[in-house]
Amino acid sequence: MILEPVRLLWARLERPAARRLVEAAARSELATVSGFVGWIDAPQVLADRLARRLEDQLRLGGPIKDPVGWLIGKGLPQRQECGDALCDDRLLLDSGQDCPWCEDRQADRRAQRHAVAAAVDAAMPGASETERRAATEQQLHQDVTARAWAREREWEQVRARQAAAKARAEAAAAQPAADVPAAPVVLPAPRPVTAPDPVVDDVDQEQELVLEDLTREQVRDWRVRAMKDHDVVFEHIDRYGETSARRLFSHQLVDQAQRLSGARHLVLGHTTWGQA
Repeated sequence: MILEPVRLLWARLERPAARRLVEAAARSELATVSGFVGWIDAPQVLADRLARRLEDQLRLGGPIKDPVGWLIGKGLPQRQECGDALCDDRLLLDSGQDCPWCEDRQADRRAQRHAVAAAVDAAMPGASETERRAATEQQLHQDVTARAWAREREWEQVRARQAAAKARAEAAAAQPAADVPAAPVVLPAPRPVTAPDPVVDDVDQEQELVLEDLTREQVRDWRVRAMKDHDVVFEHIDRYGETSARRLFSHQLVDQAQRLSGARHLVLGHTTWGQA
């Protein structure tokens, strides 16, 4: 069933060793996909991927000269276009719908390209279309490279904070119990019954938030909370920076929060409200 869309390629594999390689790759990828969609749906999901990849190859790349290499290197493996573990060719494995993270990235790239093109047109009024296009591509390459380096530095800082927190926790756990002074037992006074605080299923605010570790449901919950209370957006910007906020909440939601908060001025980075 899995290899049915590529049965013509399979027929070209005359050597038993080549077929064993493809079978092993298919079994490995099937196990990975099953972890996302279950064993019942995984074969169909993988077959649909092969059919989609084969159609794209024949439409854009032409005939396949190396069936084994194409099946193992291009046809079977998952291709994540973003940080979402469910992303495959900009589609979600569990639903087949468009990946929202990829849509945000595409919108961001279109907006960036339009802004750079407008700046180049203003700076080069007498240049030809070819010259302006070349200048736009060069500037876009520089901007993308700079943002990639900034993002990597940001994650290095996050990983460093996580490592420090883990080290402190391990040191506290390794401390002998005898070294901890016993505290007197004091019964608390009765407190009035109040409504319980709402339970938040997302990552605790006191823990470091790693966007790539969030599930689709957690991302959706963060965005719903941010739509109800824009302070969620501002608090995230204070702690992780505006770039991280735009990745988590989307550009539209961050822009809306900034417009509606007339008295607040957001600064890219980790600046607190008191310093802004």
